[in-house]
Amino acid sequence: MRPLANYKVLDEAHRLVLAVYRSTGSFPKDERFGLRSQLRRAATSISLNIAEGTGRKSDRDFAKFLSIASGSAGELEYGIRLGHDLGYFTSTDAGELTTHLREVRKMLSGLLRVLTADC
Repeated sequence: MRPLANYKVLDEAHRLVLAVYRSTGSFPKDERFGLRSQLRRAATSISLNIAEGTGRKSDRDFAKFLSIASGSAGELEYGIRLGHDLGYFTSTDAGELTTHLREVRKMLSGLLRVLTADC
């Protein structure tokens, strides 16, 4: 088992979840179970899959969960774009979220490379 505290990517992903929750709080009421919920689930999925992967015994299993987290990051990136185009995010908010998300994606990609280098 890998200690959660050893993974900066999890800390960064956690900060991203908090930012997504703050930024989606002002979405229209009719998006409560729509895009707002989907964005929050995608952001949370990134962190949860990283955390779940740390509990796996093999690097291969850990990499599988990081790959799922990466997929959720792609979903979130598109959701941010859609939210911006619908007028739910300002350009500044969308830009900040996207920049933060891309940093998380880079960290995930780097960790995946390390874990799969021997496979």
